Amino acid sequence: AGLPHILMRFYTVPTAKEARRSVTWAIWLIGIFYLFTLVLGYGAGAIVGPDAIKKAPGAANSAAPLLAYELGGTVLLGLIAAVAFATILAVVAGLTITASASFAHDIYVNVIKHGQVQDEQHTEVKIARRTAVVIGIVAILGGILANGQNIAFLVALAFAVAASANLPTILYSLFWKRFNTNGALWSIYGGLAITLVLIVFSPVVSGKPVDPATGRSNSMLQGVDFHWFPLDNPGLVSIPASFLLGYLGTVLSKDKANKEKYAEMEVRSLTGAGAEKAVAH
Repeated sequence: AGLPHILMRFYTVPTAKEARRSVTWAIWLIGIFYLFTLVLGYGAGAIVGPDAIKKAPGAANSAAPLLAYELGGTVLLGLIAAVAFATILAVVAGLTITASASFAHDIYVNVIKHGQVQDEQHTEVKIARRTAVVIGIVAILGGILANGQNIAFLVALAFAVAASANLPTILYSLFWKRFNTNGALWSIYGGLAITLVLIVFSPVVSGKPVDPATGRSNSMLQGVDFHWFPLDNPGLVSIPASFLLGYLGTVLSKDKANKEKYAEMEVRSLTGAGAEKAVAH
């Protein structure tokens, strides 16, 4: 529910009621779609066979293409490969553009420069281009580090980050009128930090036993073990922790007067109240 597929629904509808309706439909459709992966997985195991999948290039990542080849030959395999390639390009392009534009406009112009820049549009484009290059380099290094990992599992880690950093703020903003900026900051930054720390110190990064067949560990780093968190995916801990931080940040906020007057988050989003402080600084 914290992924871009859901977040974009809030910007394409005229009212809050329609936003809730759109998000509900999207969650159901996307949830059902992801349940189809169970069918693909079991189907590949039954038709292709576990041994054939493990011996194929990419191991578990080859399950869907191998299943396509068994069911429809080279035609269906080519179709699946084309869809996968197009999806990768679309996702990478979308994330790169979104991240670079957000950094250039929100962080560089409004936070670092406090809105005091000459030729704002030209500056944003220049910073966005540089950010895209940096993001590309970081993504390539991360891809090299995660080489050989199960793609579906890496996607689950991204889900954990989104659900910990974004989901509590979304739900609190929709259904809790007392929720305020302080609670949002606690939830977003706290949830993100907890998730990243738990991933770094999980068996995903180090500490998994060496597979005798391959001579390699399933962890990203070989020959080291500094993990202390036992779970591969931190969601069971990080998501409730993020909800708790959002609640504590709101109830412990010093701005009690505003809590009694209005729903701060709603007023800020509709009127821009408080933005003048950032510009003034």
